Amino acid sequence: MIIFAIMEEGYIKLIFGLKLKQIRTDKNLSLFGLSKLSGLSKSYLNEIENGKKYPKPDKIATLSEKLDVPYDQMVSLKLDKNLAPIGDLLQSKILKEIPLELFGIKESNLIDIVANAPAKVNAFITTIIKIAQHYSFSKESFYLASVRSYQEANNNYFEDLEQSVLKFAKAYHVDLNKRITSNDLLEILVEEYGYSIQTNELSKYEALGKLRSIFVPKTKTLLLTDEIDEAQRTFIFAKEIAYNFLEIKDRLYTFPWIKFDTFDQVLNNFYASYFAGALVIPREKITYQLNEVFAKDTFDASLFLEAIEAFNASPESFYQRLTNILPKAFNIQNLFFLRFTHKAKSDKFYLKKELHLSHQHSPHGNETDEHYCRRWVSLKVLKDISKSKKKHEFDLQISNYENDGMQYLVLSSATKDPFKEKQYRSISIGLLINKQLQRKLNFLDDPKIDAQNVSVTCERCAIANCKLRQTPPVVLEKNAKNQKIESIVEELNEKFSL
Repeated sequence: MIIFAIMEEGYIKLIFGLKLKQIRTDKNLSLFGLSKLSGLSKSYLNEIENGKKYPKPDKIATLSEKLDVPYDQMVSLKLDKNLAPIGDLLQSKILKEIPLELFGIKESNLIDIVANAPAKVNAFITTIIKIAQHYSFSKESFYLASVRSYQEANNNYFEDLEQSVLKFAKAYHVDLNKRITSNDLLEILVEEYGYSIQTNELSKYEALGKLRSIFVPKTKTLLLTDEIDEAQRTFIFAKEIAYNFLEIKDRLYTFPWIKFDTFDQVLNNFYASYFAGALVIPREKITYQLNEVFAKDTFDASLFLEAIEAFNASPESFYQRLTNILPKAFNIQNLFFLRFTHKAKSDKFYLKKELHLSHQHSPHGNETDEHYCRRWVSLKVLKDISKSKKKHEFDLQISNYENDGMQYLVLSSATKDPFKEKQYRSISIGLLINKQLQRKLNFLDDPKIDAQNVSVTCERCAIANCKLRQTPPVVLEKNAKNQKIESIVEELNEKFSL
């Protein structure tokens, strides 16, 4: 993979160009003026300032003399305080590891932006850095956000990975119409890739917590905790096969991850997970199952749950796979995916994972200090399972977001966290109700589907007399107060302008 990196030579050219442009503008010189002063052509100077050319020593000496700036200062890579953040960013490991070509951005375009508006770019960069510091935005968070944006930009569907699964199944005679088991994949890992599997080691170390597997590359040993179930074991084996079959070298060695060293590791982790999901939950089979559910005139919960049970996968993996299949196979592209965690007898709910396709949908996790709407089915199923002895709670609802006039069909499942006592998690997928969805889902008019007026957080909720409200709508009250002040100011303006 080509990764974004301004090479040392390119970096030197850009820094020199930025410095020259700053010196010229500080002296109130136009490019034409500097050309007349130095005897160098205007087009040549323009290319220098845009980081496309680096002048020879005699040209630098001429510029140094005419601009009255020491030669050593001209060639120094040190930028003054106004441009220093740009230099730091251009040399940072984060930018060198982000493959901007994934998002259709060319390195030359970025250089032009920086060169043509350094002060504004600097202000923007400084703002981003301050926001990141204020919210403790880590390198890992930045990487994960970049991958999530990449998923969203591609509707979370990757045909090359889907085809890789089909090629693998054909090469190893894996019948994708049958339920894939861990034993099916274990044989391939051992016989084809030389793996050794150890299942009694990790559980000896209490400090490892919820760590499910460690891969030791030197001996191709895969260490598994004995607390994982069949679906988790199958997924882990499928990911290991993905790393080998896709010939991925720069990878993570623990599941779940502990830390990322490079962006490629984050992206490759996503690729391996996608491959594993597509192998365990094959495209053709899940599409058939969903067609059966969608064709019914009323929602058949048992049929939907049968679709989940048809695969050797957790409900979370199934819902994740829906975000791949619905946009491609059904052209349902306006959707969101949410994962919440909750501890029994607690009033706290934490949004741990989210994905939004097509646009930023109403339920999003940017208000971490506010109270999520207790009318959400995502939270309801968590409350239900924390009070019951069931392994799986399922429910659905139509959520009406009054603030933006949007309606979503939200399906949600809750399960116990196998690694944490009295901890639960819910997985939800929300589908924007529009004409497209109405054509695809026959059961949308089913009167038995519960409909709820909802908001994002209590602090922003205008629903009157809500019995589930956790706190007053302080954000709305503040906005209303500010609007009132603005209205009075406008009235006074008109009154005293006559």
